[in-house]
Amino acid sequence: VQLQAFGGGLVQPGGSLRLSCSASRFSFDDYAIGWFRQAPGKEREFVAAITWSGINTYYADSVKGRFTISRDNVVKVVFLQMKNLKPEDTAKYFCAADRADQSSPIRYGAAWYEDWGQGTLVTVSS
Repeated sequence: VQLQAFGGGLVQPGGSLRLSCSASRFSFDDYAIGWFRQAPGKEREFVAAITWSGINTYYADSVKGRFTISRDNVVKVVFLQMKNLKPEDTAKYFCAADRADQSSPIRYGAAWYEDWGQGTLVTVSS
């Protein structure tokens, strides 16, 4: 199974984008979902995560207050609303699932996540 991320594009600094993450034939609402990003020449880094219920959310310090993660388990989609985008947010964004037990705490390392898709490119530039 691969989680598909889409909604990326070119946006000016200060602009907004909303990314979506979904997968068919996947027990989507059983797992925490994380968003990660990877800029050219850099390692993949944690951006945000949301528990299976959607009650708890977690953010990297670099995006706190600008990005909001949410999910709709009925339609099986996780969103990443990004506001006040900065050139340093330019990267390919990926979503992935943490298949740990639902009682487990959120994990921040990419190695814990599975079902990576191709990602969606976000470019912030004037």
